[in-house]
Amino acid sequence: MNELSQCPKCNSEYTYEDGRVIVCPECAHDWPISMEGNKLDEFAIKDANGNILHDGN
Repeated sequence: MNELSQCPKCNSEYTYEDGRVIVCPECAHDWPISMEGNKLDEFAIKDANGNILHDGN
C-alpha cells in the first residue's frame, strides 16, 4: 500500500484517496493527487494563452 502524505493544512496522518484527490477527514481539506511530489502540471488550470493560473488570478 502506498503511503500518502500528511495533510498540508493540519498535518493529520489519516488522509485517504478519493478518486483523483487526497482528503483529510479531520479538517476536510482536499488536494489533487498530482500535488504529491509537486507534480502539479497534470491538474494545472491555464488561461487562453497557456499560462498557469494561481490563486488570486
